[in-house]
Amino acid sequence: MPSRWAMLAVLCASLLLVAMDATILNVALPSLIDHMEPSPMEQLWIVDLYGLVLGGLLITCGAIGDRYGRKRLFLAGFVLFGLASIVAATAHDPAQLIVGRALLGVGGAMVMPSTLSLIRNIFTDDKERTLAIGIWASVAGAGAAIGPLVGGHLVEAFGWSAAFWLNVPVVIVTVSAGLWLLPEYRAPQHGNLDWLSAIVSVLGIVALAWGIKHVAKGSPAPIDLAILVAAFALLGLFAYRQLKSPDPLLDVRLFRNRAFTAAALATLLAMLAIGAALFLISLWLQYIHGYSPSQAGVRTLPAAVATLLGSLATPWLMQRVGVRALMAFGLGALAVGFFVLAAVPTTTYPIVALILTCLGIGDGIAITTAAAVLVAAVPPERAGQAGAVEETNYELGIGLGVALLGSIHGRLFTSHMTGLPLHGDDLADAQGSVGGAAYVANKIGGSTGEQVLTIAQHAFDSALTTTSWISTAMVGTVAVLTVVLVPAKFKATAAH
Repeated sequence: MPSRWAMLAVLCASLLLVAMDATILNVALPSLIDHMEPSPMEQLWIVDLYGLVLGGLLITCGAIGDRYGRKRLFLAGFVLFGLASIVAATAHDPAQLIVGRALLGVGGAMVMPSTLSLIRNIFTDDKERTLAIGIWASVAGAGAAIGPLVGGHLVEAFGWSAAFWLNVPVVIVTVSAGLWLLPEYRAPQHGNLDWLSAIVSVLGIVALAWGIKHVAKGSPAPIDLAILVAAFALLGLFAYRQLKSPDPLLDVRLFRNRAFTAAALATLLAMLAIGAALFLISLWLQYIHGYSPSQAGVRTLPAAVATLLGSLATPWLMQRVGVRALMAFGLGALAVGFFVLAAVPTTTYPIVALILTCLGIGDGIAITTAAAVLVAAVPPERAGQAGAVEETNYELGIGLGVALLGSIHGRLFTSHMTGLPLHGDDLADAQGSVGGAAYVANKIGGSTGEQVLTIAQHAFDSALTTTSWISTAMVGTVAVLTVVLVPAKFKATAAH
């Protein structure tokens, strides 16, 4: 039988690619805007639709893998991921690119729960399983953090579509290796899949994202408010059906466990804040400080390194510090990063590097500890569902962060774009986004262009300060909740 560590390498290679795609467009967006000229709302959909679709489908895909085969779902999902990458890379308009990003999310949702489920089956030794899950978590966290670095170099060398073409050869190699290396597993004694609940959950999450995005950008239309209300109704219906089902897609009773609830909230809100921060910082480095995509990507490297080190150190630290203290420390590091971003004038890169390091450390420690708590806080037969909750909150957090905080930032940016010496379409473009302002400034040139760019830089900084204060309060609150909800002597051990 092939080495279980070789199997882990195959699973982690796929996970790295899926995680990178959540953030790889952060530095490619300016180049993409110049090429396609998407509207501000299309820009947000291009960036965050991937994470929202992925997060919305994870629970359903996990249930499908349990019933019909985890290897089969993994390979099918990665093939779809490769095909969707071609759709996105060959896009000639924003609509095709948005469709490609949605299909990438579907493929990623098929891959991610399969990786964690297969790891639990492949590694039967308790200590080896703990190490393997730690490596899995570090790859997931580091993948999201190095997305801007890889994307920056590819975009500068080959154009924005290279961020998607990268996926194709990796998919071919990984699927070929997976066919040979990976064993097939199905969970025993599962009933038929509740397709109605699956559809309701996906529609509820997408409607929630739509409603949040349009309400946050200000002056929502009645249809936007109706969609938001419908989202809560759909998610409530999903929870009701799960309570009544003898074999639920998600056992919502798990949230009665205080430690489980705290870890789920920590994952969702921490990634919500981080997802928005990495998106806005990437734009800030390029538009405000004038870095090229590759230069901006390199300057986000402290977050990737800190995430990787924090994730790998977490299993060792949990044994010595304790779960509650360690998760609170990780969330505290995140709060410090957002506080510095909000309170300190970020005119020099060392300040930016400090912020990214705090975010990376907080991400690596808090999210990895929360994953261990989620698995340990539930009965062994529900460990797979606990993993699905962790993955769903992780990906939804990134997507909702861009949707909510990105929309708030865009609204604030527009409100600060006053006194512009522009009229007509140029005025609308400049007020719409920092990318639009940079495009107009470069088109006009001269002293007028410089004035537009200066106003846009001040508007972006002011909006970033406000969203950073919101993130500080959000993460600080969940850190306090962690201390309140997680028992002092709680132990995180691997599920059997």
